[in-house]
This record gives sequence, structure tokens and C-alpha cells, in this order.
Amino acid sequence: MGCGPSIPKKYTIGGKGRKRKSIIQEVAVFVPTVRIPVASDIVHPLRGIVSKDLVDRLSTLRAHVVELAEEIYYADVSAVSELQHALEEYLPVVLGLTMKESRLESSVQFRWRTLDDDEECCLASAWYEVLSVVHMMAMLALFEANLTLIPKNCQVGGERKVSEDAKKDVVDSLLRASGCLDYSVHRILVQIPAQVKKSFPSYLQEGMLEAISIQALAQCVEIQLGLASECEKATLSVKRRLACEQVSYFSQAHYCLSGCDTSDSYGKKLLFFLKWKCMEAKAVAYYYHGLVLDKGGEPANHISAVCCLSAADDLLSDSKRACLSFCLANPVTRVPPPWGVMKNMHKKIPDVAYGHLFEQNKNR
Repeated sequence: MGCGPSIPKKYTIGGKGRKRKSIIQEVAVFVPTVRIPVASDIVHPLRGIVSKDLVDRLSTLRAHVVELAEEIYYADVSAVSELQHALEEYLPVVLGLTMKESRLESSVQFRWRTLDDDEECCLASAWYEVLSVVHMMAMLALFEANLTLIPKNCQVGGERKVSEDAKKDVVDSLLRASGCLDYSVHRILVQIPAQVKKSFPSYLQEGMLEAISIQALAQCVEIQLGLASECEKATLSVKRRLACEQVSYFSQAHYCLSGCDTSDSYGKKLLFFLKWKCMEAKAVAYYYHGLVLDKGGEPANHISAVCCLSAADDLLSDSKRACLSFCLANPVTRVPPPWGVMKNMHKKIPDVAYGHLFEQNKNR
């Protein structure tokens, strides 16, 4: 899939194929492949081993998650919240199967599949089920953030009008997603034997989970930088620091993928996204650094400022090409309109860079 908003032309619900119009979606927050649980036989393996009430509760809660998850691509923010709540109810119950004294960790075959291509992974591991649930909670948080930033009433290619409170909600969702993925890496994966992890799909690799966790943090900073750019009290140094922090996060996320298998469409799409956003962040960082340097009175400061602004302009041009590569990568997504800090940077960077170059040439 590569991104949550990308919608398959056909997927199975209740054993029947459901067709829908092919829609090229817009992406504000990158959402990796969404996996949903598939109906699994929980009752038979646990019958006579644990109480009937517990088996019924476990089976009922999971069936409810399965039912809600089937409609995720049609969901609005409230429906996503309902599914999140269902997962939060189910998680502590299934955690009971992971307790060593219960000896039930490998008693049930848990089935999950991706929504885009119906790729299924079935493993007899309660820890795999816990990992899948927490991973889905993270993906839903990213999905919710994307829905908030791209309102349904927003015209295609039009300007996104998102309130400041909504942007703060997006930051909360991104932090929640990052926390879930960080917990998955440092608290859940370590509980799963190496031979079981060998059967994991590529999007559950440790490096992949770390990359998405850090990407979520980078997009938090992206939102904060956008808010700072609109705030008169925010200094150039603060904006520069946020831009540099964003570059650092996107670079770390890209590095996490260095040891992962990114040969599938999902991995390639993620790499293109990180490259694009890192270039954008570098362009903004050079721009603000140039403005800070230009405040100095020395001629050397002015020359350095011109170099930084020229580099920002070059990086901005490169980022536009990287954005196009991301959008054309499978699954195809719509070229998004500039938003956040980039809404103004697409005009400011070329204007300021050319203005400084013209002034320098004039002085010569």
C-alpha cells in the first residue's frame, strides 16, 4: 500500500468482493500499510484450559475489532476513535495469554492481513497478536492525523484550512503513534523468538518500525514549525532550530531503513517520502540560517547568508522533484498543495535568494 489514504479498487468483505471508484488520494501524513485482524478460531484451542467467560470475552472483543476494521477505509475521525477504543479494550485481555505461567503463548493461531493486497500472516503466537494490535493502534493514529489535515470538504489541490487546535490534535496523534511503535520495538519484539520473527512481513521489521516512529516525530516538528512560522513572537533562531531538528529526525528515519528490505512498493514509497521531506526541511533550515547570518554586520556574514539562501533555493527545487517521485511511486498519490511552513516557503525562498544575489552582484 505505502500510504494509508491509498485505497484499493477492490477488497473482500464478508467473502464478497466490493468494488469502488479508483481515487488518487492526497497525503499529508504518511501512513504505512494498514493491517487488520482476520477471524480466527479462539474458542476451540482454549476450551477446557481457561474459563468459558474469559474465552467468550476474548472471542467477542476480537470479533468486534474485526468487524470495525473492515470499514476502516470509509472511516471518519469518530469511526477511527471507535476502533481505537475497541483495540484498547481487547489488548489487556490478549496480554493475559502471554504470561509465562499460563503456558498459552502459542496456543492460538492469530491471522492478520493487509487491506491493499490481502497478504495474510498467520502465526501461533500471542506476542505476535499483541504486536499486531499495538502496530494497528499506531497506524490508526497516523491515519487519524492525515484525516484531520485533509478535511473531506477540502477541494482537490486546494488550500488546506486547518485550525490551530486541529493541528495540536494532529501532534497528539503523531506522538501517540510514535510511542506505540517505540514500545513495539523495545518491549514487544524482544519477547518474540528469532524463529518467529523470521516469518514476519517486511513492515514488521525492527528497522521499519523504528523508521515510522521517528518519521512521526519529524512530522510533529513539521507541524510545530508551521505554527512557529505564523507566530510573530517566534524568533528566527527558534525557527532554524525546529527546521534543523526536523532534518535530523528525517535523516534518522532514513538511516533506520538501511538494514531493512525495502524492495517492495511499500518500502520504496517510504524511502521516497523520507527523501522528499528531508529535502524540504533542509531547504527551510538553510533559509532561516541565511536570514540569521544576514543579521550580522560583517561582509563575510552577508556572503555566507547569500550562499545559504542559494543552497535553500537549490534544495527547494530538488524537493519538488522528490515530491513528484514520491507521488508517482506505487500506489500513485496526488501532488499535495504546499501547507504548513512550506505554504510560504515556495515563494519566500526564491524571492529572498534572488534578491540577495541581485544585491551582491550590484555591489560588485
